[in-house]
Amino acid sequence: MSPVKTQREVARRPGRPRDERLDAAILDAALAELSEAGYSGFSLEAVAARAGVSKPAIYRRWPTRQHLIIDTIARTLGSDPAPDTGNTREDIITGISTLVSSFAGTVTGRVLPGLVSDLAEDPQLTQTFLDRTFRPRRASMIRALQRGMARGDIRPDIDVELILDMLAAPVYYRVLFRHLPLTPQVAVEVVDLLLATLRPQATREQQSQQDRPRRPRGTR
Repeated sequence: MSPVKTQREVARRPGRPRDERLDAAILDAALAELSEAGYSGFSLEAVAARAGVSKPAIYRRWPTRQHLIIDTIARTLGSDPAPDTGNTREDIITGISTLVSSFAGTVTGRVLPGLVSDLAEDPQLTQTFLDRTFRPRRASMIRALQRGMARGDIRPDIDVELILDMLAAPVYYRVLFRHLPLTPQVAVEVVDLLLATLRPQATREQQSQQDRPRRPRGTR
């Protein structure tokens, strides 16, 4: 192969960019199909018909139905759930609350158990799920915890990854096993319980003193 030909190949125009409007139409159709057919009945043929596109148009974007479902879930969950409100407790509660609202009584919550079953059999699909839905949200929550450390609300020696698992675990546990209802109060209770143990020692001692009942003056 000559150097001239190689340069021409490098200079070739890239392929046609993806149409974001078409992507959105397919994702909308996928969510509607999941709502009606559920995880087991979900098919790319039905999604194509709903979106008014061909199956090849879908396959050019998503190689399997599971990949399309993952991106549909990712779109529902969002990637930055913990905004900087200036208050550590509110930041973290907001982050976990978005997870609760995305799963409680929703299409996403109903299809997650079926998807998790497929993830268990496919390591590559698991990585796709982690990259598309799990890690972006986790990065947002890490930033919230780091802001809490900078404010002095959270001890700097904590295992951030473990704390994130502990914050989200009750939500996923209730979605997957449905042994207890998933309510907005779950987010508040989990965050308050963990923050009580994550405060710096001096802050906890100060809070403990404030919580002690005061004796009336003149009594012993």
